[in-house]
Amino acid sequence: MLTVISLFHRRLPVHCIPQHFSQNPRDSCRVQTRTLIKTPKKKMAITRVPILGLFITVLISLQESWAIKEDHVIIQAEFYLNPEESAEFMFDFDGDEIFHVDMQKKETVWRLPEFGRFASFEAQGALANMAVMKANLDVMTKYSNNTPNTNVPPEVTLLPNKPVELGEPNTLICFIDKFSPPVISVTWLRNGKPVTDGVSQTVFLPRDDHLFRKFHYLSFLPTTEDVYDCKVEHCSLNEPLLKHWEYEAPAPLPETTENAVCALGLIVALVGIIAGTIFIIKGVRKANTVEGRGPL
Repeated sequence: MLTVISLFHRRLPVHCIPQHFSQNPRDSCRVQTRTLIKTPKKKMAITRVPILGLFITVLISLQESWAIKEDHVIIQAEFYLNPEESAEFMFDFDGDEIFHVDMQKKETVWRLPEFGRFASFEAQGALANMAVMKANLDVMTKYSNNTPNTNVPPEVTLLPNKPVELGEPNTLICFIDKFSPPVISVTWLRNGKPVTDGVSQTVFLPRDDHLFRKFHYLSFLPTTEDVYDCKVEHCSLNEPLLKHWEYEAPAPLPETTENAVCALGLIVALVGIIAGTIFIIKGVRKANTVEGRGPL
């Protein structure tokens, strides 16, 4: 199946920390960042260049072209895929998602609810961008040689959110990284059977190399009986990729290590006793010397 992708990636250097991300008012740039997201008159950089295959337009500001290192970066990333007819529009700050637009519900979804209290974004702006990108892609598909997108296989890592303790709620994180195109299927398995309760995920997150990354989460209660797998399917893979996780009890210390620890503890205790005895003897001798001198 031919997959064509129209992708737009815009970097916006920020030379101060937006006030809503910093507790220090001295490094605030609330006005600039708030205006970027909220003002409807400043449309969100609609690309009008037809794109086929994997053609990426990167707009770099004058500050970047002059090699001035930015303190922080806001990225606007959007893509439209055929024949899947899937699309995404999102903003991130220093690699963390700020918000994305749900194309089905036609609404803005903030990564953290608190973000929506100090800023707003009209979802219709993203929908308009998608319409333009789809039109551009349709034109280029019709009049070009249909150069296919390059498929890049994902790297997958599975790990718990925090140190695992039996019976204590935890979260498994399936991190899928460095892949393209942004079409992927992820299934959680417990003891070989699909799990749908307690699962969540992020949108596709852009990388500086124009590949993608994504996080999938599973809330679980660790036991010695259950084993988990993160099953990843992607067009670049000949077969599904499985990453396995199960509880492993902490390995007991070797007998030699236990003996060494006990010996060290005994030595420290003996040193403490000897040192204490010496100080007591010195104190008694000093007191006797003072008494032997008598009154002046």
